[in-house]
Amino acid sequence: MEYKDYYAILGVPKNADEKAIKSAYRKLARTHHPDVNPDKPEAEQRFKEINEAYAVLSDDEKRKMYDKFGAEWEDYQRAGFGPNDAPMRGRPGGARGTTRTMTPEEFQEIFGRGGFGGRTTGGFTGSFGGGSGDFSDFFEAMFGGGMAGGAGARTSIRPRKGRDIETAIEVSLEEAFSGTTRALQWEGGRRIEATVPRGVRTGSRVRLSGQGESGSNGGQAGDLYLNITVAPHPQFQREGDDLRVTVPVDLYSAVLGGEAEVPTLERPVVLTVPAGTQNGQSIRLRGLGMPKLRTPEQRGDLYAEVNVHVPTELSAEQRGLFEQLRALGGR
Repeated sequence: MEYKDYYAILGVPKNADEKAIKSAYRKLARTHHPDVNPDKPEAEQRFKEINEAYAVLSDDEKRKMYDKFGAEWEDYQRAGFGPNDAPMRGRPGGARGTTRTMTPEEFQEIFGRGGFGGRTTGGFTGSFGGGSGDFSDFFEAMFGGGMAGGAGARTSIRPRKGRDIETAIEVSLEEAFSGTTRALQWEGGRRIEATVPRGVRTGSRVRLSGQGESGSNGGQAGDLYLNITVAPHPQFQREGDDLRVTVPVDLYSAVLGGEAEVPTLERPVVLTVPAGTQNGQSIRLRGLGMPKLRTPEQRGDLYAEVNVHVPTELSAEQRGLFEQLRALGGR
């Protein structure tokens, strides 16, 4: 919705008095009236803007409201205030306007006795403001469109969507793996159970539709956005949807081949260690990583990084055997 600068439309400064505003309106109305410009379709829209600007700036209450809240119309709209709601109104029904048809005297004062093309003023039905369809969305957001139909008109208040809410949540790696919930409480005592889906990672922004601030005037609720941080884990390192874990392997299994137990976020699994496995070598276990956020039925991989354990204390017999191996290895 576009902000309307009524002062600019009439070409007057913000401190213009009633006389200057009326004079500017007369001049512009004479110039841009559609009957004066039958070949210029844009004249009708311009004339409506001029009428709207004058309808606001010639009314003390509306002008005060516009001067105070006009530039912040988006905040006013998001807040869901109707035209008769506090703190906008100056008195009960203050935002509700009136309309009236120009008298012949007023018409002659602006357009002259000849009217348009020599017609008499009796056939002219122009008004200060016109019907509700003549006003912009900005005007209706500010004043509720109540000028059409006089002081008894029924005010039209548009539904307003509630404000979106963002909150930061930290979860453990286990919670990111399985999914979790968080009990959140807002000002006013409202509580909700926020669901954190499987597969989230640090930097994930989870949208929970309709869980934000309540709407007003029948408008829908805003959304809740969860900004996720996954806490570091003492055992697993995460790389996207993959996990990495260090697995101790004894020297003999690394040399001759064997088995080792590998922890996962669900249950331990048995890893087959190939003969000749090197220290620091990674062995991939497919599908044992993190669930993918968009498709949690799919998972990343788990990489078991081998840490070969070298014995620090040897018996005399063990030492002798290693000496033999060294001698054999040198041939």
